[in-house]
Amino acid sequence: MKYLLTNQETQRLKFRLLEPYDFNVWVDLFKEENVAEFLEMDIKSTPVELCQKWFDKSFHRYDNELGGMNVLIDKETNQFIGQCGLLVQTIEGVDRLEIGYSILPKFWNQGFAYEAASKCKNFAFENNYTDSLISVVHVNNIGSEKVALKNGMTFEKKINNNFNVFSIHKTDWKQ
Repeated sequence: MKYLLTNQETQRLKFRLLEPYDFNVWVDLFKEENVAEFLEMDIKSTPVELCQKWFDKSFHRYDNELGGMNVLIDKETNQFIGQCGLLVQTIEGVDRLEIGYSILPKFWNQGFAYEAASKCKNFAFENNYTDSLISVVHVNNIGSEKVALKNGMTFEKKINNNFNVFSIHKTDWKQ
């Protein structure tokens, strides 16, 4: 499956595909305030409904070569930490490759998002998937903005009044 980091690893994390049995762990993300808004999902939906929509979209991506989020597993504890991956996104009518990341709240502020996002960046450029990468971040999601900036991205533009696009070009990758 194109763009997936299945069986890749970082210092602390292993990447694997999302599986239906992951649902009960992942639903906790959607219990957190603002997560639905940050992910451009219906804020009136229940956490279970939001998680189901996430899973449906994830499996659709896998099945249609649109990349997708990989589950992140802590190599030391074998715990499900979050998800990160390369996603084909259409931004203002143009298909672009995005690094997406979402970490379960109990693992926030431990560097997992940056570690995984950095691996995605390197993987995409090393495999010549694209000449540039983006991360699309809700304007109020300061944590995700910090990850994008630490990952070498710079602000590119604002879209839909609520999202900032950060990007990095391959020519700026290893500098």
